Amino acid sequence: MLLMLEDNAERVARFTAVWNALAPGHHLRVWRTAVDMVREIAFDLPAALLISLDHDLESVDGIEPGDGMDVTRCLAALSPCCPVIVHTSNGDRGSLMMGELELGGWKRHRVYPIGEDWIEMDWGRIVKRVLYQSRIKSANGPSLRSPH
Repeated sequence: MLLMLEDNAERVARFTAVWNALAPGHHLRVWRTAVDMVREIAFDLPAALLISLDHDLESVDGIEPGDGMDVTRCLAALSPCCPVIVHTSNGDRGSLMMGELELGGWKRHRVYPIGEDWIEMDWGRIVKRVLYQSRIKSANGPSLRSPH
């Protein structure tokens, strides 16, 4: 399962297409607000293969959504279970998120949203590498292609 913090519907559609191509049969769970993700993420962490986080989020119906740093702080307090991709254009906050994840012992990657195809090329390349490494680690266990 991919757990994602992202509030832009067009980007979510593109992330979904890449994820479905690289990990068919594996679910994608998207939160539009950090507040909701922090509240609910513990239920999905055991099944997570990867987490991908944006930082800057638009308010939803006038409600403050929080930001990617809120989720990062939550993750840093938990035992690492899978890699995290930080995919924000906010350079300073993205660096802080990476540092917080490092302090928490999480394997992390940074993708800068540059160019028209950054999701398909840059983000997709990291996802492909993470999934490949996951297959190697689970060679004696269930296959990645199994949605269980």
